[in-house]
Amino acid sequence: MKYYDCDVLVVGGGGAALRAATAARESDPGCKVFVVTKGKLGTTGTTANSCSDRMAFHATLPHTEPGGEDAWKYHADDIYRIGGRVSDYDLAAILAQNSYAAFEYLEALGVPFIKKDGKAHQFVTDGSKYARACYTGPKTAIHIEEALVRRTRQLGINVIENSMIISLQVENGQITGAFGVNEDEDMMFFNTPAVVLGTGGGGEIFSQHVYPPGATGDGYALALNAGASLVNMEFIQIGIASVKTRLNCSGSFMRAVPRFINEDGEEFLSRYFPEGTSLLDVYNIVFEKGASWPVSCEHPSSLIDIAVFKEIMKGKRVYLDFSQNPREFSFEMLNEVNRDRYASELNQPISDEQRNSGPLARLREINPDSIQWLKDNGIDLEKDEMIEIAPSAQHFQGGVKIRKQGDTEIKGLFAAGECAGGQHGANRPGGNALLDCQVFGKIAGEAAVCHARSVKMGKGAAKAVPAKDFVFEHIAGQDKDSRKDRISAVELKSEIQDIMGRYVSIVRTKEGLAKAWQSLEQLGKYHVNRDGLNIIEFYECLNLLPVAKATVKACLQRPESRGPHLYFESEDDPNPVAGNPDYEKYFVIRCQDGEITVQAREPVRPQEDRRKEI
Repeated sequence: MKYYDCDVLVVGGGGAALRAATAARESDPGCKVFVVTKGKLGTTGTTANSCSDRMAFHATLPHTEPGGEDAWKYHADDIYRIGGRVSDYDLAAILAQNSYAAFEYLEALGVPFIKKDGKAHQFVTDGSKYARACYTGPKTAIHIEEALVRRTRQLGINVIENSMIISLQVENGQITGAFGVNEDEDMMFFNTPAVVLGTGGGGEIFSQHVYPPGATGDGYALALNAGASLVNMEFIQIGIASVKTRLNCSGSFMRAVPRFINEDGEEFLSRYFPEGTSLLDVYNIVFEKGASWPVSCEHPSSLIDIAVFKEIMKGKRVYLDFSQNPREFSFEMLNEVNRDRYASELNQPISDEQRNSGPLARLREINPDSIQWLKDNGIDLEKDEMIEIAPSAQHFQGGVKIRKQGDTEIKGLFAAGECAGGQHGANRPGGNALLDCQVFGKIAGEAAVCHARSVKMGKGAAKAVPAKDFVFEHIAGQDKDSRKDRISAVELKSEIQDIMGRYVSIVRTKEGLAKAWQSLEQLGKYHVNRDGLNIIEFYECLNLLPVAKATVKACLQRPESRGPHLYFESEDDPNPVAGNPDYEKYFVIRCQDGEITVQAREPVRPQEDRRKEI
């Protein structure tokens, strides 16, 4: 076993993890910081691989409307309001108030944000009152990752690649170390008083997702097993995406108003809209889907997600067709607000006749880069090839429950980015995910250093022995496990993904969620074999089960619809159950004696809300 002494251990290699690591070193140049990442730094994880038609970093800048010193308060209010009043307002306020500083830091590192008249150009994203979305183009996240990687190397931070943290050591409610393993199956023990989890989301509990490989919710599993809490795990943003490329079909893809067809060539959307809905209304909602891409019960565009999901459940494949207009469509059918929105995004203006010729012409007019990107990735719209789509997991709104310093109830354990929970509610303004990584990454990194300074640590080697034996038992294939029923790790992953995709995707019902829970409980009774997987892949598969169980447990507590949690009385119902004000609270998940437990709590409210309650 290899032993490392460090002041702060950062787990992960994406935007939140690297911002935590750089902040830790910048706040104390003598601080010994280690970053452990499952792949090669700068190439693995969500930040390094995210791409969309125009990826946003949400920030309130000096020139952002409505202007003034208190402009950030409108941002905070949007986060809380869009979140369905099930997030902590103090965390939302921290995000908004620190957004300008986060933007300035990235710009100073060389992130090439698009400028207009010398200022960062901003646009409106889902649910926001004002234009706050800054961007570099489709690769905003990648540019942020590249800048943070450069800064990490410049600061001389220790980076251990192709390795995974598999267990946290906790003594008397305090972090005292962490165990890891590398791809060569060498064991590692990190003697540290502070751990920052920046491991991203758990998209791989679903087969359909837009995450890169390795998004297995490791931070959620580590935190649960260590005794920390998760929150808002039922709120997983799911949206329509390309099955082949995993590209979010948001923004301009919807504003071009393509045809939604099934494998029989049928334009099926209108069948799932209320009887009597005109095609004019359907097409305006398709257009608006561009700015409300992840499914949300609060927006009528959720009918599109429901329609696509139900067609697929019928065994049909579903496509976006840009080769011809939807039935009876003309550009003039869009209402004035939507036409103005379209006009604001013109890239290569064309004539009215060309604009009416088809969705490909419109996509070329507002986002020609997306056509080339798809071609480079195997879908040539110019040759009338279609985009096969499916509802795909995109972002976990919840995660490890944090407080204002990114800290948890375990002393020395911090979390940031998608791994953390409480700052977002049911929905999230588009672009706030990248912002979240930078704001709470910085806060958690600095707080971890402060905590490390206050703790005197020994070498920790003596405490490594019990966990080392446990780890090697797993590496040997859990041969000492007394359970007779066996399943391979690959089969376990496949079973979990089937369960979650069937019962915990767009359409959720009491009966379906109960079936999901029972099935996951049964999987937990099996002995899991490695069957040829490398050690990191094996532990990733093991982490999927507690993450899936925490998600389903949270879903079962919420017999209403809120954000991406669409709760139906039955699968045949056309519309989900309405939201219920009694459920303006969040559910905290813990693991106690091997059992998943849940507790309802009141979020931190804005001051005016508290005054009303009094």
